[in-house]
Amino acid sequence: MNVCIAEGRRRPQTHIQFAEELALRVIGQPAAVRAIAPWLDVHQAGLSPEGRPAGVFLLLGPTGTGKTRTVEAVADILHGSRRKMLKVDCGEFSQEHEVARLIGAPPGYIGHRETAAYLSREALRAQTTPQCDLSIVLFDEIEKAAPSLTRLLLGILDKGTLRLGDNTAVSFEKTLIFFTSNLGAQKMDAELRGGFGFAGSMPTDRHARERRIEQISLHAMRKRFAPEFVNRIDSVIAYTPLDREALEAIFDLLLDDVQQHIYARLGDRAFHLRVGPRVRSFLLGIGASDEYGARELKRTLQRHIVQPLAALVAAGRIAPDSTIDLRIAGGRVAFAAANRSRAGLRTLSMGIPGSLI
Repeated sequence: MNVCIAEGRRRPQTHIQFAEELALRVIGQPAAVRAIAPWLDVHQAGLSPEGRPAGVFLLLGPTGTGKTRTVEAVADILHGSRRKMLKVDCGEFSQEHEVARLIGAPPGYIGHRETAAYLSREALRAQTTPQCDLSIVLFDEIEKAAPSLTRLLLGILDKGTLRLGDNTAVSFEKTLIFFTSNLGAQKMDAELRGGFGFAGSMPTDRHARERRIEQISLHAMRKRFAPEFVNRIDSVIAYTPLDREALEAIFDLLLDDVQQHIYARLGDRAFHLRVGPRVRSFLLGIGASDEYGARELKRTLQRHIVQPLAALVAAGRIAPDSTIDLRIAGGRVAFAAANRSRAGLRTLSMGIPGSLI
């Protein structure tokens, strides 16, 4: 039996435990958790179908709703790092001749020895860990890929095998394959917001909204891709726009990511952040976006917290192991550090104006 765990983390030995862990990281998208978790259980039980990937998922929905974040979360849970996956940015393979980079040039052609195939056996193996033998492969924004790429993928989805330019075969049986797409996003936005003075027609019930978004996305996908490609996908997951409660929870996760990044990159020079409810409300007011979802929250934290803090660190104005309080002063984010020599706080620097990026 294959057991996928990440060292130093909670061990998702069943799909129930995996689902709990995934739900903590992917906020506001329960359909994604329900769809992905059972496939890990099937793999661990040794019941994955032979001759095809362990799971193939199509993640559909508007930008900023957590599609890529989901794949990163799966990688982090299984392998202990969100970067432990093979990502193919399909925008870089929009031309037919560019697709050859994925499988490498055949013997006798220019570049055969100099250019290694991107989807090689070694590349897949590099994405596994001693704790988990599953490779995660992400094809991001699949709708931007050249038609020859989707034809190439048919062999992987149907037989679990890719034949490279040098005629060697690469097995994809122990892989989880994810496709993301924004197809249908404009129609979703139109139904959510309405147009020409009319109210939006999207259902208010969450499950009904999921079904409607899935219908819109699948219709757009079937117009773009051949039926044999769409029919080889195990699970189509519709991502709904994030509500205010979900954005607040995501904001807290992103803020924790900033703190963990400070610990990881600065080491002994690291410091601690303390964010009060007033600052949190201020930044959420700037970053909560119906159109861009969680992406605007990330940009807001980058501009109003990370960049000003980086300037202070570069100037040597933050002492190691100190606590930095974030406050609002004059309509801006201000930074203050606890003064070891006396009680109270001393202001270090004013943040930038609270304007949208």
